[in-house]
Amino acid sequence: MEKISQQRPVACAPDRPPGAGATRNAEFWAGARDTLPLIIGAIPFGIIFGTLAGGAGLSAAATMGMSLFVFAGSAQFIAVGLVGAGTAWPMIVLTTLVVNFRHLLYTATLLPHLRRLPRRWQVVLAFGLTDETFVVAAGHWADADPGEHKQWYQLGSMAFMYTNWNLCTLVGLLAGRVLQHIGGWGLDFAMVAAFIGMVIPYLTDKPAYATVLVSGACAVTFHGLPYQLGLIIAALVGMAAGVIVERRLRAGH
Repeated sequence: MEKISQQRPVACAPDRPPGAGATRNAEFWAGARDTLPLIIGAIPFGIIFGTLAGGAGLSAAATMGMSLFVFAGSAQFIAVGLVGAGTAWPMIVLTTLVVNFRHLLYTATLLPHLRRLPRRWQVVLAFGLTDETFVVAAGHWADADPGEHKQWYQLGSMAFMYTNWNLCTLVGLLAGRVLQHIGGWGLDFAMVAAFIGMVIPYLTDKPAYATVLVSGACAVTFHGLPYQLGLIIAALVGMAAGVIVERRLRAGH
C-alpha cells in the first residue's frame, strides 16, 4: 500500500496560493476533507465493532477503552473474536501484532518526511496512523508542494478518523443493546469488503500481486488452524513472497 499516486488539490486560505503559503488550519481541514470518502466507508466498521464487542462479552468500558487507546480497527475486530473464543491473552497479543505488521511499511514510507519533526509530533502521528490516514497522507507528503505545515494535514486526517471511530463505537454499543443478536447478522463482512477495496488499487506490480495471491492462498489453506494461526502464517508468508519477487526483479535488472 506504500505506493500512492493520488492527485488532490491542497486546501488553502482563500487569499493564499497553494504551496508554502498554506496555513496550519488550511492543512488541517484539507486533511479532514480528503479523508471524508474513507470516513463514510469506515462508519459501519465502528458501529459493527461496538455491537460485536458487546456480544463477545466485553463491557462497555472495555469496548470504548479499546477504541480510545488501541485505535486499530482490524486488530480490534480480531481481538474481539479471539476474546469471544476464550483465547489466551498472549495469543491475542501475538495475532494483533502480526496483523499490524503492515504499519512497518507505512512507517518506512513516511519516515523520510516525518523524521525532521519533533518527537511529540512523531508520537502523535504514529498513534493515529490508520490505513485510511496513510492513504491520504502519503500522497500529500509525496506532492512536490514544499508546504511547511504538511504534518497538520496528517493530523487533520487522524483527528477526523479518531473522532469518527469512537463515536461509531459508542453508537454500536447502544445499538447492540437494542438489537439483540446483531452479531449474528454477518455485518462484519463489511470490513473484509472495504479492505479488499483499499488493496485492489495498489496492485500495480508483481511484488504486490505475489503478496496478495500468496497470503490469500495461505489464509484459505490454513483457515482451520486454532487461535487464528492461519492469519499469522498468511501474513508472514505473503510478505516474504513479495520481498522475494522484488529482489528477483532487481537482480534481473
